[in-house]
Amino acid sequence: MNGAESLVETLVDQGVDICFANPGTSEMHFLAALENPRMKSVLCLFEGIATGAADGWYRMKDRPASTLLHLGPGLANGLSNIHNAKRASSGMVNIIGEHSMAHLRYDPPLQSDIEGLARPLSHWVRRADSASTIAWDAAQAVATASEHPGKIATLILPGDTSWQQAQGGVTLPRISPSRPAPAPARIDHIAQILKSGEPALIILGNKATRGRALELAGRVAAATGARLGSQFFTARIERGAGRTPIERIPYAVPQAMAFLDGFKHIITVETREPVAFFAYPDRPSLMKREGTIVHPLVEEHEDSEAAFAMLLDALGASTNQPIVQQRIDTPSPIGALTPLTIAHALAVALPENAILVDESLTTGRESMGHTMGALPHDLINNMGGSIGYGTPVATGAALACPDRRVFCTVGDGSAMYTIQSLWTQAREGLNITTIIYANNSYAILKAEYANMGAGQPGERALSMIDIDRPRIDWLAMAKSMGVPAQAVETAEDFTRAMQNSAREPGPSLIEVRL
Repeated sequence: MNGAESLVETLVDQGVDICFANPGTSEMHFLAALENPRMKSVLCLFEGIATGAADGWYRMKDRPASTLLHLGPGLANGLSNIHNAKRASSGMVNIIGEHSMAHLRYDPPLQSDIEGLARPLSHWVRRADSASTIAWDAAQAVATASEHPGKIATLILPGDTSWQQAQGGVTLPRISPSRPAPAPARIDHIAQILKSGEPALIILGNKATRGRALELAGRVAAATGARLGSQFFTARIERGAGRTPIERIPYAVPQAMAFLDGFKHIITVETREPVAFFAYPDRPSLMKREGTIVHPLVEEHEDSEAAFAMLLDALGASTNQPIVQQRIDTPSPIGALTPLTIAHALAVALPENAILVDESLTTGRESMGHTMGALPHDLINNMGGSIGYGTPVATGAALACPDRRVFCTVGDGSAMYTIQSLWTQAREGLNITTIIYANNSYAILKAEYANMGAGQPGERALSMIDIDRPRIDWLAMAKSMGVPAQAVETAEDFTRAMQNSAREPGPSLIEVRL
């Protein structure tokens, strides 16, 4: 067994059984090792798609995937979505190919400081110096990526480490990360605040926005009158009819400040107090009102499910039922496509147990609230703000949950960053409906131009914002990569197109012409 084979064998033994890959010459032995039938390999045509897909896989599986990237430039191409994954607390094991040790002395053209590129966005970086120790290196990488919250692990794989024979075997334990409960004193402190009757907002993040933790949070809200909220962007929320509803703190600073104005206490669970996405000349960075007190209930590494169970005991409310979102039968919208009719169309068309990956920065920003009463579904957001995340994350989510329909809503400007995702979706036959909101502009920047106090954009500024010269042919783009596509111009057609796409296996694309 050579080093590459030892690496792949260790990855699958430790629970990492998928690799999103964009290989190059230095990774040929690793590519050969991917013949291991226990490891699924997925070809991505750009490294940012591989890293984004690994993020989407983790969001739905709660266990890391691996990526294979080609040398320093390949890693650099993938860093944008590694940033997003890090902000979402997604675990990931990145395997970065490297020249052989003997070749590095000659400074070949693709040589770079891989550690220097990796370190700012990785929690753990190591160079595998020996085929005989690479199993331990791989086990450490998986252990780091599997921690809570998830971590980014980067393992650099020189060519000679790949092709040399590994001496001896090792037995490595499977990863079983533990999460501590909060200190009892902190639980008692929060219980006293909630018993006081003073207005309180409990902001949920990470794993607290789904599963048993969310249900228990709903019981706390029912027992105390506290409201449940989330940041505008959250890694994954289980929402819809029958689930505990969470109010979304608005994105825009004035609206967020108005939302937070009435609370005396903000209680954070696996997240922090709300911070403005950008700095503006006349607006604050922290959006709570003066005098509001922030109390951490659950730190990011702690167990929110255990915390809420302890809190219910402290409140004497263990038998309370949670607040539950009722089903809202939204009428099928008609007429022009607007943020409201688009939201209503989504509410009508989303099938039960769908996964909604949202990167609609302008069209969908204010409309997600209208889908709260839709059939039960999961919502995934871009935590890091680096655009081009939507279609790759949808790809990974669909591979993680092949029995569920994935809807990816994305603006046309964002979609162009990683549109090659469609090719992988077609190759793998993934059940993804990609919805392109085509306003032929980076429309969010027009609003931000005014928000920054820059006035009205002039002709040259607009030429850097509009993307209508030439217009992108989304139908031809999808067809070229094997994905059937159609364009819609009315709310009725949009609803019908989504419903039809959910009935047919495989990927499809809908261009929403705005």
